[in-house]
Amino acid sequence: MSNLFKLEILTPKKEFFNSEVEALTFTSTDGERTILAGHAPMISTLGIGELRIKKDGEWETAFQSEGFVEVRPDEVLVFSQLCEWDKEIDLVHVQKVKAALEEEARSEQSISEQRHTAISLARTITRLKVGSNSKTRL
Repeated sequence: MSNLFKLEILTPKKEFFNSEVEALTFTSTDGERTILAGHAPMISTLGIGELRIKKDGEWETAFQSEGFVEVRPDEVLVFSQLCEWDKEIDLVHVQKVKAALEEEARSEQSISEQRHTAISLARTITRLKVGSNSKTRL
């Protein structure tokens, strides 16, 4: 049995990743999960967090947004609202977005607007964390 499996990561805008890999670790809404070759079929939610892919013995890291993961006998499919490689995150831009969202959160908003701002802020803070971790690993 091979220790590799096909991983495909899709976002609404593009195919983010498509290759054979050794492992996938992602943030679900109830904790971190790791998938290896031969994993039992399952479906899991995808939360805002860090996604790591092990290919050719090396780990690659990306930011992930909400979505879901489907583990099939022959492949793993990830559907995420947004994926971005840690090295490609523009920390200066994301800091500006964070400041704007924090200002927005202090303004008077409806309950719906408050929820939207809170989710956007959570995404932004996580992008900063994932991108900053990349810069410290260099």
